[in-house]
Amino acid sequence: MENIAWGLQMTVLGMGLVFALLALLWLLLTLVLKLDKEPEVEVSAQEATLEAERIAAIADDAVGAQTPERPTVNGMPADLVAAILVATHKHRKTMRRQAAPLVRIAWPGSQIFASRWLATGRARQNNNWQPRGK
Repeated sequence: MENIAWGLQMTVLGMGLVFALLALLWLLLTLVLKLDKEPEVEVSAQEATLEAERIAAIADDAVGAQTPERPTVNGMPADLVAAILVATHKHRKTMRRQAAPLVRIAWPGSQIFASRWLATGRARQNNNWQPRGK
């Protein structure tokens, strides 16, 4: 029991020290934030509007301020072409995964000698329908 009491005492002492240092850091950061605050300057609405117009005029004359043309591919927006490309690739992978009638070697039911489960297993062993390169 003596070791347990000593262990509990060290645990409480260690955790208390950690939380006390965290509280000290919190107090120190709060104090620094209060002392280091910049003075706020009151600005009227008219002054703010004039400053915003001045900045906008400078920005309009900047070299990179003009909006670039949207990229196109054969007259179609490039992002639309990219979306079509992604959709066709996704469709092709789905078609391969489903073993559509277009890619079957034999029509279902034409191989009478074997059950459909057995024919499917043989087809998966002999013809791997994974996309090439993967």
